[in-house]
Amino acid sequence: MREKIIAASIELFEQKGFSETSIQDIVDALGVTKGTFYYYFKSKEELLMDIHLRYIEGLLSEQARMMNDERRSVREKLYAIVYMLIHNVERQGRQARVFFREMKHLNEEHLQKVKEKRDLFRHQLQALIEEGMKNGELRRDLSPAIAALTVLGAANWSYHWFRPDGELTDAEVAEQMVAILIDGMGAPHIP
Repeated sequence: MREKIIAASIELFEQKGFSETSIQDIVDALGVTKGTFYYYFKSKEELLMDIHLRYIEGLLSEQARMMNDERRSVREKLYAIVYMLIHNVERQGRQARVFFREMKHLNEEHLQKVKEKRDLFRHQLQALIEEGMKNGELRRDLSPAIAALTVLGAANWSYHWFRPDGELTDAEVAEQMVAILIDGMGAPHIP
């Protein structure tokens, strides 16, 4: 039932927004009582926090798996991370939109926890970019912090415009973004 509450809430939050969705709306969508809701969550805000943590922790887990793959180059790892972020829009579009749009409704303590995890994702991406700069795959004259923020800004914003049924697949969009972003960071090839 906990998973059903989360799934129904994501759909309602995405459609109506967090503020406009009541606990009554959630339980009505499931045909259960408020008591059922309160058995699993103390409040609607706690539910929102759960949705946020699940999303960012899933991204962190995938990022760690990709970054620890010794067989991949920095460019391949960057592509994998960009692809993952865009693919999540296809796979978890509603949850992605709720994550980015409704974060403002978290209380300060919960917001801080999510920001710490979001910052960890960014710092790990920055460390990967720094590795690429050190090993010569990426230009050394760029700020690793700005490069990481640029990659994340472009990939994360895709939840606004990427359509899984659009002209390009998520893999093709990721490849185009990597070509634009990473090739711009790529070290020049000296003949």
